[in-house]
Amino acid sequence: MSIDEYILAHIDPEPDYLHRLWRATHLHLNYPRMASGHLQGRLLKMLVHMIQPHRVLEIGTFTGYSTLCMASALDDGAELHTIEINDEQEDFTRPWLEGSPWADKIHFHIGDALALLADERWPAAGTAGAAEPFDLVFIDADKRHYIDYYRVVKPRVAPGGFILADNTLWDGHVVDDAKPNECSSKNNDSAPLNGKDAQTQGIKDFNDLVAEDPDVERVILPLRDGLTIIRKGGGPL
Repeated sequence: MSIDEYILAHIDPEPDYLHRLWRATHLHLNYPRMASGHLQGRLLKMLVHMIQPHRVLEIGTFTGYSTLCMASALDDGAELHTIEINDEQEDFTRPWLEGSPWADKIHFHIGDALALLADERWPAAGTAGAAEPFDLVFIDADKRHYIDYYRVVKPRVAPGGFILADNTLWDGHVVDDAKPNECSSKNNDSAPLNGKDAQTQGIKDFNDLVAEDPDVERVILPLRDGLTIIRKGGGPL
């Protein structure tokens, strides 16, 4: 038995609905590894229980596995807004979200998160139309834009609130030695940047930015592909 198998055998079992979603993801979609899965899903649920957020934002829905894990732990009256940029993903994901026991807590948006969040009124809440702050943000989208996501969401996180960033160890590539850039293409997103592809460089730049941010506490968990937990200052750090 591997360590991963041992861990999965000693944590809460995967709910049947999520297991069926996991299987459907692997049967019908490319890149099924992008889904959070059993272990990370149980951690996300536990973190929501601990933080008890009233308002959650997720950037990068994919099949909705992580969405459902977080929504399952929300208190009555709490809500989760999740944004997916790939409109072709909607036909698969929306039925799973709307058919879940937590559908009333979830607001599924198709669009560019940076464009939506550039409007400080989005998503409108209350009679005044002003958006409330988020207590928890989960970033799991285009790695090239992690810094952009961080900069746009941080001002909208409540003091003492949390930002979670997935894939921050990027399969260990964050510690690869840099090599000379042998590709001159400036328009190829997979082209090396000082020996790194654009997504790896995006993660590295994000990690450096967060490490130097005096306004937050941060810790990286070596879970799956790396999960960074960031707490925004709202009192003594």
